[in-house]
Amino acid sequence: MTKLNEIVMNQEHKLREQLTKVEQKLLLYETILNSLDVGIQVIDKHETTIVYNTMMAKLEGEDVNNILGKKLLSTMPYLQAENSTLITALKLGRPLNDRRQTYITAQNKRVITVNSTTPIYFNNELFGALEIAKDITFIQMLAEKLIDLQQNLSVQKNALNITHPFSTRYTFSDIIGNSDTLRTVKLQANRAARSSSNILLYGETGTGKELFAQSIHNASLRRHSPFVAINCAALPEHLLEGLLFGTAKGGFTGALDRPGFFEQAQGGTLFLDEINSMNINLQAKLLRVLQEHSIRRVGATNEIAVDIRVISAINVNPFDAIAQKQLREDLYYRLGTVALHIPPLREHKEDIPIYINHFIEKYNPIMGLDVKKVSATVLDAFYQHSWSGNIRELQHAIEGAMNLILTESEIEMHHLPALFLSSLLTTSKSSQAANINCTEPTTLIEHRDTIEKELICAAFKKSNGNITWAAKSLGLTRQLLQYKLKKYNLK
Repeated sequence: MTKLNEIVMNQEHKLREQLTKVEQKLLLYETILNSLDVGIQVIDKHETTIVYNTMMAKLEGEDVNNILGKKLLSTMPYLQAENSTLITALKLGRPLNDRRQTYITAQNKRVITVNSTTPIYFNNELFGALEIAKDITFIQMLAEKLIDLQQNLSVQKNALNITHPFSTRYTFSDIIGNSDTLRTVKLQANRAARSSSNILLYGETGTGKELFAQSIHNASLRRHSPFVAINCAALPEHLLEGLLFGTAKGGFTGALDRPGFFEQAQGGTLFLDEINSMNINLQAKLLRVLQEHSIRRVGATNEIAVDIRVISAINVNPFDAIAQKQLREDLYYRLGTVALHIPPLREHKEDIPIYINHFIEKYNPIMGLDVKKVSATVLDAFYQHSWSGNIRELQHAIEGAMNLILTESEIEMHHLPALFLSSLLTTSKSSQAANINCTEPTTLIEHRDTIEKELICAAFKKSNGNITWAAKSLGLTRQLLQYKLKKYNLK
């Protein structure tokens, strides 16, 4: 019996030691949780809070004891299920990273956080969800004060008869180029300008989408009203909502009455560039505005009617953006009543000489030069280039080259910017990937010309001499192919 007691006492001692270690670990974990500068909250599968650290309580103005062990929505009446990242992650069963969440606490304090939320699994069964919240309210307030200062400065400038910051300067006459491709889209845009239907412009970076947007506005009946342009990719997500819809004084602590871009564009045009970079949740709010023709300022309860035309732009095919969850499909159909494709430069290369002359004429007086043209070698290199940066890349190439000219009247290859020359070389090397036998040339340009002639000959042979089909198979326009036929004396 004594030995049995001894065994029991030893086991009891070991259990006490294990319990002490567990309690120490729990205390350590609790200390770590309450020392973090981010909010931590965990709910179980029944949406009951089982972990709620000090920072989260401070952030939301709550008492830890009033939250722990209770249903999430019952303790936070200002929060709705569809707006809760915790509940959303729990229902979807997948992580939600870097989601912005804005809500007004019971103390009438606006809280803005960036949340990373992940479901928790135990033995392959959904157990609950964990959320880590970073408070960015102070950053938002600083940004809003900066915006207020900028707007006050704009008001002062307008009082001094300085040009309005949202004025436009481009019309369709500024869109140069005589190619059929460009003339077609200009005609379509000009026709669309007559109505107030929303327009979606899609095309690669550097094709001139804002130039088209301003031209449409200036050709419309709204031309005497504001044109407000916003690059959605250039503005932080936590700022964009307040900038678009404005804020209401007293709607939350420290809030000021400030009209958003929708109100500032009243009667005119709102241009939303890179719309696919806008958060999906904010896209839903934008969709509502387009449907209801009214906005509600952040922190306000009343609706403000707006009469604007929205022109939006996207640098990828909109259906690709929809497939990649960058653009809501229902929003696309609201924005794209008229959808216009702005063609890349490689699809209208016959306009390159026009653009070259335009940019030379633009920079000659600025730089005090008398440049007349580009050399034949440079022109030929421009025709061969793929122009991933489109017209903007061509403009930078001409401007960069003219910065390196002294008294010359012609832009030569050695004047072109080094990075651009490197890009040309890359294009030339890719052309060599075509397995074509040719005599060994003495220069890179000759090597490229030889390859190009043989490719043209092969295309003509395959198309039985049909110039239209040959041009299509080479990825050239008919006019550009005719130019090359004349250049290489091919018949």
